Amino acid sequence: MAAISSFLLADFSEKPGFFGIPHQKKSILWDGHLLETGFLATISSFLLADFSEKPGFFGIPHQKKCILWDGHLVGWAVTPVRCYFCSLFMAMRVIGLISGTSVDGIDAAMVEISGSDVDLKVELLAGETYPYPEALREQILAVCAGAALSMAELAQLDDAIAKTFAQAAQAIQTGHPTAQLIGSHGQTVYHRPPEVQVGRWAGGQVGYSLQLGRGCLIAHLTNITTISNFRVADIAAGGQGAPLVSKIDAYLLSHPQESRCVQNIGGIGNTTYLPSRQSPQWEDKIQGWDTGPGNTLLDLAVQHLSGGTKTYDQDGNWAASGTPCQALVEKWLSHDFFMLPPPKSTGRELFGVDFFQQCLADAEPYDLSSADLLATLTELTVASIVHSYRTFLPKMPDRVLLCGGGSRNLYLKQRLQVYLSPAFASTQLPITNYPLPIPVMTTDEVGLNADYKEAIAFAVLAYWRHLGIPGNLPQVTGASKLALLGEIHLAADQPPHDSIDSASAE
Repeated sequence: MAAISSFLLADFSEKPGFFGIPHQKKSILWDGHLLETGFLATISSFLLADFSEKPGFFGIPHQKKCILWDGHLVGWAVTPVRCYFCSLFMAMRVIGLISGTSVDGIDAAMVEISGSDVDLKVELLAGETYPYPEALREQILAVCAGAALSMAELAQLDDAIAKTFAQAAQAIQTGHPTAQLIGSHGQTVYHRPPEVQVGRWAGGQVGYSLQLGRGCLIAHLTNITTISNFRVADIAAGGQGAPLVSKIDAYLLSHPQESRCVQNIGGIGNTTYLPSRQSPQWEDKIQGWDTGPGNTLLDLAVQHLSGGTKTYDQDGNWAASGTPCQALVEKWLSHDFFMLPPPKSTGRELFGVDFFQQCLADAEPYDLSSADLLATLTELTVASIVHSYRTFLPKMPDRVLLCGGGSRNLYLKQRLQVYLSPAFASTQLPITNYPLPIPVMTTDEVGLNADYKEAIAFAVLAYWRHLGIPGNLPQVTGASKLALLGEIHLAADQPPHDSIDSASAE
């Protein structure tokens, strides 16, 4: 056991919080550095131990001495007088922000997070969707569709989105203690996957993904440390930069006995395949990819068919009154993307306005009603999901869990259940080990809010970045290595040493 130098238990109840966490009356100091604050009036079982022979904590090699408090590692000595802090046992209030490819508005989730990864615990304190001002939404959609703009206009749009995100972060805290961290995905306006099966060593083109709503402005406006720009670190490692939620899915939604597909249906659909946790090396068998269009084509169709009076098909009622044209579904499913093996990602660049216009042209000979067209586009979303399961999974899942806006489309959910039914499967190609029937549920039914799951995920990714835990799964994104995701923008009144690492993501 090593000696402890200059150890002091002090009353800092009037001092500002460490990492933005209000002090709980008593604080531990070591050579002038604040290590931890206590929940109670007394702090017990504090010791300094030599763990130089132990494996790295969160993959970070120990620097000779580790600090334990009631059996929890709270930090390690980088030098004899400097210590970094890891809040394993203190819950942290984090806000997650995202606007997806549907550009419906900003989903905000305020959560309390504790643990690391395998012992991750998340409690939703508040969730809300804050619509964009209509003019801003129209501008974003125009840019996503390829509208040109000057650099000055790009900067102005970036700031307008950031200000709207900051307003959402401030609003979601109403009635709750102030958040300690923000994880902001921003608004994707362009996504280009890397060249298929061409590695960076072979001179292949790495991917590119642009999210507007800069984190530094959000941090400035909210005075809360903000982590943003999550995709670039994975892309720099040769990955797709998407999907990034698979690791969160693994630790919040996996099951001891059954395999699951967590299917997000936002503007674009993406899935995470989770083998049962009793499966040997189950974490290495996790898969994930973008399945294709989710709500994007449906929303474009509703706006077109309603003359702009509607933006989406509530509960899928309009589509439910029509009949899908299977010949069109089969034609559209022949697109190269659907046969491209994972890792893969996509966006409005592929399944956007141009694709929708081609769908309209393809549908003309069939003389479809508006309801028939909507039913057919809904069928494409459903068929692309199930096609990807059959084509790329080692086995069909025991259960499908839906989340995202599409999980509220009752007609879509009904059609997905049909596609996963024994009767429908018998009309398709022979499938081995197909566990039938396959229940289709929402993540609400297993304890994770389906509407705000993506916002929750970026709160968790920010929390992991704060702790120095890699957030990507290379087998999902195609990255060459694990990466710390997100760039850290400190709050104005937070000194640099209050962060584990204020540098950009690796």
